[in-house]
Amino acid sequence: MAKVHSFTFNPFQENTYIVYDDTKNCIIFDPGNINVKEDKIISSFIESEQLNVVQLINTHCHLDHVFGNSFVIEKYKVPFGMHRGELPVLNSFLPTCQLYGIPIKVASPNPTSYIEHQDVIEFGNTKLVALLTSGHSPASLSFYSEKDGFILSGDILFRDSIGRTDLPGGNFDTLINSIQTHLFSLPDDTKVYSGHGPTTTIGYEKRNNPFLKEL
Repeated sequence: MAKVHSFTFNPFQENTYIVYDDTKNCIIFDPGNINVKEDKIISSFIESEQLNVVQLINTHCHLDHVFGNSFVIEKYKVPFGMHRGELPVLNSFLPTCQLYGIPIKVASPNPTSYIEHQDVIEFGNTKLVALLTSGHSPASLSFYSEKDGFILSGDILFRDSIGRTDLPGGNFDTLINSIQTHLFSLPDDTKVYSGHGPTTTIGYEKRNNPFLKEL
């Protein structure tokens, strides 16, 4: 059975996730750790759980989700996957940091592989299906575990809200279509691990999300 552990990092209160199972293999999703203290929080958890990091994945490449890319890749020597359509966002990381007054001067490493819609990510005894859920960013991915009943949704869907669409590459109609097509087709009891805020479920959002109740 896969387990999902979350950390909330950086001034944007971004959720970083480690997904692991009883084999002790794990993937780090969207490392938002921005300083030595937050780096230590991640590494201490991995050490205490005796985990073996096998991959880094970005659901999308807005700055708050990639602050820790360099740390993870340098420390754990792992491959880095994302959707090819997020490259322009990743390449704008340093200028965007400057825009927000964040004193980071090291760019994120480039990906070593690209993940496409319906690709299956396998590690240990766990399988995650990649779903292309654009709208918040050009090519955001969500990752679904049918066996364990959860999805990592990035910044597409939040408890009682949805991702913003006013950033470059965002589109409201595309985002709503992504939710309706790829997320609301999942079982109602599917847990949603969002890029910000608390965990929710598909059924709760169908019933209560003010942006989505009419879908």
